[in-house]
Amino acid sequence: MANLKEVRTRITSVSSTQQITKAMKLVSATKLRKAQNGIVQMRPYAQKLNGILANLSDSIDVDSLKVYFSKREVKKVLLVVVTSDRGLCGSFNANVIKLTNRLIKEQYSNANVTVLPVGKKGGEFFVKQGTTVVSDFRDTFLNLSADAGFAIGEYILQAYKTGKYDKVEIVYNQFKNAATQILTNDTFLPIDASKFASKSNTKHDYIFEPSKEDILETLVPRILKTQVYRSLLDSFASEHGARMVAMDKATENAGDLLKALKVEYNRARQAAITKEISEIVGGAAALSEA
Repeated sequence: MANLKEVRTRITSVSSTQQITKAMKLVSATKLRKAQNGIVQMRPYAQKLNGILANLSDSIDVDSLKVYFSKREVKKVLLVVVTSDRGLCGSFNANVIKLTNRLIKEQYSNANVTVLPVGKKGGEFFVKQGTTVVSDFRDTFLNLSADAGFAIGEYILQAYKTGKYDKVEIVYNQFKNAATQILTNDTFLPIDASKFASKSNTKHDYIFEPSKEDILETLVPRILKTQVYRSLLDSFASEHGARMVAMDKATENAGDLLKALKVEYNRARQAAITKEISEIVGGAAALSEA
């Protein structure tokens, strides 16, 4: 059995850790509310743009846009991997990295794969692994904004348009609620407009002013960039939800450990007192015999 000093030291250490995890839980809960508001407000806008894209996909005849809809032989793949900048969020980052590795080893084993990490955890992992990495956007979550998301989208569109990549996929955690994140793998390019189509399959006849070509050349890239930004908002909200749950569980575990340590401390203290009493009684008995 550990001595009293060791148990007291452990109790103090666990108590301090519990205070830290509790504070981190509260911080994540506050950030989650803000992040959740962001993704909830973005989704209707993104869904409406997706519906427009689905309706326009069959009639797009602008040469500069056809490249985004045309399938190619997949030789060069870009995987956009969205993780967090910090840990202590359970399996949030590990799940994204495992899925990405599975895609690299199984689905794209015969292709030249490049990873575009958004978030430091993913970037650090794939750099150590020796994977080809685009490092320009690793610090995006330091100041997440629509401009930052659109900058990533612009890079992807230009690289795909010039033939640098034949296929682009995004791996991220989709936000469902504070306790649930859905690991998601979306094909970003080439565009599969069928997945954006509404359940009603209603087609709209749009009137274009000033011209169809001018509007589509602006609208289609904006829709695609919005999809990138929505994925980042989803991941950002999911990160804080995962961290809040992880810190809540850590706080609970620390409480259980404190209870066990206090029982151990009381037992050790009782054993020490019993030993002292036994020594006193033994000493008194020896004196009375002398």
